[in-house]
Amino acid sequence: MPVLQFRQLSDNALFVQFSTTINEQAHYEIQQAITMLQQQPFPGFIELVPSYTNFCVYYNPYIVRTSLPFKPFKTSAEKVQNYIENLLKHPENFPSETGRLIDIPVLYGGEYGPDLNDVARVNGLTPEQVIDIHTSKQYLVYMLGFAPGFPFLGGMDKRIATPRHSTPRLQIAAGSIGIAGEQTGIYPLATPGGWQIIGRTMTPLFLPDKKPPTLLRAGDRVRFVAVKEITSC
Repeated sequence: MPVLQFRQLSDNALFVQFSTTINEQAHYEIQQAITMLQQQPFPGFIELVPSYTNFCVYYNPYIVRTSLPFKPFKTSAEKVQNYIENLLKHPENFPSETGRLIDIPVLYGGEYGPDLNDVARVNGLTPEQVIDIHTSKQYLVYMLGFAPGFPFLGGMDKRIATPRHSTPRLQIAAGSIGIAGEQTGIYPLATPGGWQIIGRTMTPLFLPDKKPPTLLRAGDRVRFVAVKEITSC
């Protein structure tokens, strides 16, 4: 494991930094650490919130203070930090589980992808070339956020990178596939947004009646598949 940086955010939250740059190695280290903590939580553990290069662990400071050995630590945050450091000292015990590969069917262009031609023009490509490039990669789900089930995907080819719209649209249809800078993502719900919309899927990403309530989770990989007809899954 890397040298971790810890910072107390409040009396019930500890920030744990794994890297200062977004990269797949840090992502997998974070996922391994999260799985270990979820499988072996300390007394007072509440939840973990991951990000690209770090996670935040929330806890009940009273339970931590009264349940874990206190000396030589002065605060509950120090006790939580010590627990995490000791837990992660044994990489041979880390889970080796890998994420799933999930195909997402996409109808590109036209009414479903109104910005496809602009993305092509900005990058000196044809719309067909944009589609070929976009579907040629497997994208790592770094985290979910912004809206329930919205995946922040890494690995997009820089040849189709395109800035956001200067003025966001008031509503983007659920299932819309967008590009913003060097990222691509999928809108799980109809929301405002400024991403360049190049296509749409009918595959639902937010599943409130399921457990977990999202199709994707951090560590999965997404592969976009161009289709002629858009069908629900």
